[in-house]
Amino acid sequence: MNLTNLAVSALVANSVSQNVTGAGLIEFFTSKDGGGSSFVITLPELIDGLRGGAGGVSANTAARYGIDNTPQAVMFRNLKKNAVPLAISVIAIPAIAKVATKVLRKPMILPANRMLKSSGLDVKLG
Repeated sequence: MNLTNLAVSALVANSVSQNVTGAGLIEFFTSKDGGGSSFVITLPELIDGLRGGAGGVSANTAARYGIDNTPQAVMFRNLKKNAVPLAISVIAIPAIAKVATKVLRKPMILPANRMLKSSGLDVKLG
């Protein structure tokens, strides 16, 4: 696996996390509470909700928007609200990365590889 594939995977995963849970990957894994009045679900809240706990948004916020205050209901609400941006990012990020690597590979990477080879180093970029 190269760094480009790793970066694309991280960007897609962050987009999915942001659009479904309302939190980016780092916030999803590190935050303890997504905020009772917001539609942000974190991993501890998700685990608490799956165990039958109170995880999710506050009851007042849930009632105002006509949803249950469970993490699953909040995530489904976020998914319905963010379906188009999610689909676009999941398709666009890998496509843009593929085009960018093809465009940048020829003019920049090949000369760099030749220069490294001529210097005696056995390293390849790209």
